[in-house]
Amino acid sequence: MNPQENSELLAALMRQEELLKQLVAAINKPKLGLHSDAGSSKIYCNRHNGSLWYTLNNSEASAITQTALTGYLKELKFEKCERRGKEVYKLLITIQADRTYILESGHDTHFAKSVLAAIATLTPEQLYSPITLQPTPGTTDESVLFCRVWVGSELVMASYNEQTEWREVSKQALAVIKAANEMAF
Repeated sequence: MNPQENSELLAALMRQEELLKQLVAAINKPKLGLHSDAGSSKIYCNRHNGSLWYTLNNSEASAITQTALTGYLKELKFEKCERRGKEVYKLLITIQADRTYILESGHDTHFAKSVLAAIATLTPEQLYSPITLQPTPGTTDESVLFCRVWVGSELVMASYNEQTEWREVSKQALAVIKAANEMAF
C-alpha cells in the first residue's frame, strides 16, 4: 500500500470507530416515555425453588419460565453478603437488555464457573454483541446448575476441572469486560 492508501484506510477506520461509539451510546440510552422497566430485576440462579432460576417478590419465589437471557454483559463482580445467617460470597452478573438484570449465583457454583470460564475465553470485541446465558441442569445431580454462554449463535466452549485456577480465570473474565467497557466509550 502506498502512503495515500494508508491514509485513506486510517481515515475510514477512524470514521467507523466514531460510528461504533455513537451506536453504543444510542444503545445505552434509557427508554423514554411510559414503561414498566424501571429499576433492575434480580434473578437467582440455583435450583432451590423447583426451577432453574427465579425472582423473589416479598420473599416469595417466582419461577422464570424463559430458558435464556440475551443482552449486553456490563459487569461481573463478587460480593460478600449474608444468606440464611451465614456470610457467603456471590457472583453478580449484570446484563443490560430490555431492562437491567442482575443474576446472582454462589461464587463457587458450577453456574458461576461456567460463566467465568466462558467469558475468560472471549475478546473484548465479542462483548460488543449481545450474549445469551442459558441455565442448564446437571444430569446426574438434581442440585447442580450449569450455564451455557452463547455469542450470537456460537456456543462458547470452555472447560474446567479440579485443577483450574479460579482466581486467574476470574481476573481474566473481569479484564475482558473492563476492556470492552473502556473501548466502548
